[in-house]
Amino acid sequence: MTVEVRPLGVKCNLSCTYCYQDPQRAAGNITRHYDLDRMKAGLLAEGRRFSVFGGEPLMLPIDDLTDLLSWGYERFGGSGVQTNGTLLTDEHITLFRRYNVHVGVSIDGPDELNDVRRLGSLTRTRQATERTFSAIHRLCEAGVPPSLIITLHRGNASPDRLPRLIDWVRGLETLGVRHARLHLLETESATIKADLGLSAEENIAALRAFRALEAELTGLRFDLFTDMRDLLQGRDDRTTCVWNGCDPLTTQAVRGVEGNGQRTNCGRTNKEGIDFQKADQPGFERYLALYHTPYEAGGCNGCRFFLMCKGQCPGTAIDQDWRNRTDHCEVWMTLYADLERELTDQGTAVVSRSRERREIEGAMLAAWSNGRQVTMTTLLSRRQTARPWRERMNDLRARVADRT
Repeated sequence: MTVEVRPLGVKCNLSCTYCYQDPQRAAGNITRHYDLDRMKAGLLAEGRRFSVFGGEPLMLPIDDLTDLLSWGYERFGGSGVQTNGTLLTDEHITLFRRYNVHVGVSIDGPDELNDVRRLGSLTRTRQATERTFSAIHRLCEAGVPPSLIITLHRGNASPDRLPRLIDWVRGLETLGVRHARLHLLETESATIKADLGLSAEENIAALRAFRALEAELTGLRFDLFTDMRDLLQGRDDRTTCVWNGCDPLTTQAVRGVEGNGQRTNCGRTNKEGIDFQKADQPGFERYLALYHTPYEAGGCNGCRFFLMCKGQCPGTAIDQDWRNRTDHCEVWMTLYADLERELTDQGTAVVSRSRERREIEGAMLAAWSNGRQVTMTTLLSRRQTARPWRERMNDLRARVADRT
């Protein structure tokens, strides 16, 4: 579970063309005031490490950021910051080192590959991109290597631009970057999707290129592929939230604390521009429905990868309607098939091809029907524990059958 504190809400110094937080800005829901004490009270109620989020968190005055990060260190042993890196100073780096802050940086590549992350004119945008790359370099030199978020779109991963993006990421490993997260484009705008969105075939080609890159690298890893391999093997207790049956009305994997202390949900599911308060109890109607709804009607019925994918993040659902499966279904199904083949060729058992898959699906559906989240890891562990008992019962039945 991730706890995000957003002192400035979605306020940002950039105007990224595809930003999923734009509905909030369009609705005028921009935070203008914050209260450190109320935020801390909200964070105490969550009771775990948090990440300072935005918008752009480094727009926060340095004294208030120091207060928040030092408090996080005292209470939880550290915290995190997710930033575009353009405003990073040496003072920020000192704070990150002193208070054990994990830094995430969002960037889509060098020069024109990052142009959709705009700062007014093209000249200022390119200058901002240079500052972001400089921030990554400085953080690595200071012993605080950041993890990266890279969104794939026509501006950086089209067939003519993908080779340069791959080369650029290859160079990041030499700087000391060890973790990167790949996002497919998420946008609520049909116009932006038409302009920047990659086709399913292009997304598949890009992700396959990154898989090939990962195989040649020795240090840098993409958590996307790690998660998918783990999920195929039934290990889903540490995987990213987009695969874990997130309720769009409570987003149990992301706990938001706003500048006024209000508890909110993950911004990826906010399609109406309103920060609704978090409900008390999660529901799993989306996943029960997707399991039974035919593919042609927007569901997942019959998909052997349902346990791994579960329709993926509701924020990426077809037509921005969380009742549907993800708009990127073809991409994920193809990648899961690739990884399934890789694992089986290595002699590794996968749940998607297991004779027990239907039983595990049934157990997960039963838990959801009772309002409970459950993992494959737990279900498989229970089955392993129960197996000796079942074997004894089968042996007893065989003996009885022999005597009769």
